[in-house]
Amino acid sequence: MPRVPLNFFGIPLGLAGLAGSWLTAAHEGYAPVWVGRALIAVAAAVWCVTTASYARYALSVRGAFRADMLDGVAGPFGSLVVITPMLLAAQGIAPFAPDAGRVVVDVFLVLTVLVGGWYTGQWIYGPLALDQLHPGYFLPTVGGGLVAALSAALVGQQRLAEAMFGLGIVSWLVMGSMILARLFFRPPLPSPLEPTLAIEIVPASMASIACFALNADRTDRLSAVLAGYCLLMIFSQLRLLPLFLRLRFSPAFWAFAFSWTSVATTGLHWIHNGRPAGASVLAPLVLAAATVLVGAIAARTLMAAARRQLLPAPAALPQPADPTGDLRRR
Repeated sequence: MPRVPLNFFGIPLGLAGLAGSWLTAAHEGYAPVWVGRALIAVAAAVWCVTTASYARYALSVRGAFRADMLDGVAGPFGSLVVITPMLLAAQGIAPFAPDAGRVVVDVFLVLTVLVGGWYTGQWIYGPLALDQLHPGYFLPTVGGGLVAALSAALVGQQRLAEAMFGLGIVSWLVMGSMILARLFFRPPLPSPLEPTLAIEIVPASMASIACFALNADRTDRLSAVLAGYCLLMIFSQLRLLPLFLRLRFSPAFWAFAFSWTSVATTGLHWIHNGRPAGASVLAPLVLAAATVLVGAIAARTLMAAARRQLLPAPAALPQPADPTGDLRRR
């Protein structure tokens, strides 16, 4: 049975991020709404296929699910199984069926908090070395909390959204300091994990989007503070371009999709609120750039699938990390 890596769940998340950019642009009058809705449908279909494929693999290979969840490198990507449908429900179901959308959001929000709690407990309980940390560790608690805040705000649950915003922000302060310390002072990430460096943008951009949702799309001091740090992370990514341009394509490239679509969505909010000169041109350019990026990654993914190069070759199951913290190259 071919192994289905947990980072495959970044594919529907990236598509959901692009859908969010189009829906934001449509709400602000810069794009047709049907494109965003179509992308939501595509993201939901891809999530269903990915979840079914992983479930089949996990049920067919004894111990696969446990090994994946305990894996010190790939494990955090498992949280995307419950994070992505929460966002899809808020943007795709709630506008047409508010009560049903709210129920689905709440179910996956609870699961997101439980999964984030499990990961946090596992990191405390199990052996975890500093060199195993990478930006993907933002996903279970930082990403989960901020996506939950956005989703709850979109379905009208303001107080719950504020609580989830707190979960995401405090987790960001804790995890961000550790991840940056690992990136600053320890050996470089193994090449298969280098695309995860794009995720460094996500906490600030996703916090900005959630902040806009909480403030009815108005700017305030907090949104300005978040924008400042987001700019710093964007410019840091420019310095990483030589590294990124050397990378060979892999499904890990979907880390770029959600990272940069969240930046695009943040930019669209600021363009709409600031109304700079040329806003009617600038907003479509931002949306087009995000669409071209995700479209290129999607096309390369389909090409790899057609060549049977997408799924990794069968290999021994990943084992839980040992105290030495040696990274396993994949």
